[in-house]
Amino acid sequence: MARAQRRQLLPVRRDRRGRLGTLKAVFLFFASMCAWYSGYLLAELIPDVSLSSAVYSIRSIGERPVLRAPAPKRQKCDIWTSCPPNTYAYRLLSGGGRDKYAKICFEDELLIGEKTRNVARGINIAIVNYATGKVIATQYFDMYEGDNSGPMTNFIQSAPPNSLLLMVTHDDGSSRLKEDAKKAIEALGSKEVRNMQFRSSWVFLTAKGFELPAGIEREKINHSDNSRNRYSGWPAEVQIEGCIPKEPS
Repeated sequence: MARAQRRQLLPVRRDRRGRLGTLKAVFLFFASMCAWYSGYLLAELIPDVSLSSAVYSIRSIGERPVLRAPAPKRQKCDIWTSCPPNTYAYRLLSGGGRDKYAKICFEDELLIGEKTRNVARGINIAIVNYATGKVIATQYFDMYEGDNSGPMTNFIQSAPPNSLLLMVTHDDGSSRLKEDAKKAIEALGSKEVRNMQFRSSWVFLTAKGFELPAGIEREKINHSDNSRNRYSGWPAEVQIEGCIPKEPS
């Protein structure tokens, strides 16, 4: 009797299992379709982004933004500050050691320097027309060998009125500098020409026939000292720079 009842129940259980399997299959199919459709919608709504860009974006989350300052604008003669309108920019740099040559730049034009091939040992001088800002003449005078103090004095005195004179030393500018030249430079306002020593670095800006404004940087000197020289046997360079008001028109 019991066996007969069990036999009657087996088809019922198998039928239930079959129905459950069918329901599971339908549910899995429906879930798969929903997942596919959701992915399709996301792909349509989100713009195309490369994998590398997406990874970079994820990595950059939380990072501090890097602020980059704009590159500084180059000024005339490479001076630090820009000159206002109606002024001349100037920069005088003495020589340093044996191979760093002196330079004179005026209104962004290199008047004396290695690139212009008109710089040498001694005192290098440029004469500029103050009204036009154009160079009149340039010359170097060896103060270690030869008798060039007299010719340099004549060159300085030949500068016409209303002109600027710019002077820089390279190597030695004092060994053969004589009294006549010292007086000529001193008459133009130099306070350091008589203090120059062997291989002193010296720069000087002056005017002939008129006075420069009081705030203009005009002269600087640095003496050779073996205990603090930048180069072996030579002191560090000296430099002056700034802006000179143009002549009123």
